[in-house]
Amino acid sequence: MMREALRAPVGPAEVFADVLRLLAVVSIVVAGIGWGPLSGLSFLGVLAAMLIPRLLHLRAGFDIAFGVAVLFSTWSSVLGIYHTTRWWDVPMHFAANGLCAALLFVVLVRFGVLADPATLRRPRLSATVATTALGLSLGVLWELFEWFGRAFIDEAILVGYADTLGDLLAGGLGSLAAGLSMRFLMARPRVRRAEATA
Repeated sequence: MMREALRAPVGPAEVFADVLRLLAVVSIVVAGIGWGPLSGLSFLGVLAAMLIPRLLHLRAGFDIAFGVAVLFSTWSSVLGIYHTTRWWDVPMHFAANGLCAALLFVVLVRFGVLADPATLRRPRLSATVATTALGLSLGVLWELFEWFGRAFIDEAILVGYADTLGDLLAGGLGSLAAGLSMRFLMARPRVRRAEATA
């Protein structure tokens, strides 16, 4: 796994995904200085999550989509966009929740916690059901985190019945879409022949 983390990127898509990780490193410093240590810590968590697709050698397209979603989502929170543009919360939950569910599903399959859907009778349905369930679970955990944050850290965090249900619905639909795409997302990318024989 360490070898995967240190290997040189292959092709422009992998280079772009690594540039996004570099932006996450810069964001730790910028957000920490400009908006406080809690914002910096948020991006530290984002960077850790963004390393997972590289360590698992997932498709560069998924790696990029995941990186963009979590960076946009976190910067939207730091910059207060969720307060000034209320509708922005919905696409962010759809994209970030769905991609996080997809990543968690791949991690659990790779570590043998869940069955590889390719080995099951109905692989697409199995992957879709599992990913949607994981996404809804992640959504619930996120809403609990938001409640905790408002109650004990910052009263400016948006919570409320309608907001919570809307977030869960958007995240659930995003996870459903990710589950339907899992056959593509789980496929290992082709490597150059030189790398394959190394």
